[in-house]
Amino acid sequence: MTAKSDAWLADSPLAASTWRARSLAAAEGPTVPSGSAELDACLPGRGWPLGTLTEILLPRHGVGELSLLLPALRRLVLADSDSPRWLTWIGAPHELHAPALVQAGLPLARLLLVRVAGQRERLWAAEQALSSPSCAAVLVWLESADDRTLRRLKLAAAAGRGLGIVFRPERVRGESSPAPLRLLLEPSADGPVLEILKRRGGGGERLRGVLNTP
Repeated sequence: MTAKSDAWLADSPLAASTWRARSLAAAEGPTVPSGSAELDACLPGRGWPLGTLTEILLPRHGVGELSLLLPALRRLVLADSDSPRWLTWIGAPHELHAPALVQAGLPLARLLLVRVAGQRERLWAAEQALSSPSCAAVLVWLESADDRTLRRLKLAAAAGRGLGIVFRPERVRGESSPAPLRLLLEPSADGPVLEILKRRGGGGERLRGVLNTP
């Protein structure tokens, strides 16, 4: 990662000391801002962690999970213009809406869509992509995954040092997970609610109004 790209990483000593003052553990590594000041204020390192796995649980697909990530994805893919990297989507449940992605500032030429037939192939593709420095971010949709599988993906993300996001069903909420950051995004009458289930330093916050629209 170049010094140029390091400018947007939220891993300054000042940020770390701020988190100690608020009784939140500092992030283990660099982060990328989420695009929401309210959400960043609840995340160790003030952003999405890089080089590890983040788990987002959903009651169903299409509740705003992509809007939640768009600013970070845009920042990541545009950070290194001299050596652009991929935004990799593995097993997306629906076709991507290209005009909306363009409007959000994502260059379609840097999107890598991986379609696989079975769960084993999907996991293999996810592990390869997460471990590759050529991928700025990897988004993978999994219906099921045991602890051993998730640990393999976490290790792969540590090697690739990108943003690793796993979408899983809400029904696995009670299962343990090696992901240091675990969230639940669910709809409500007043708009989607993001609940922090697990993070370094604790959890429990419920946030509204943190989704980003193009």
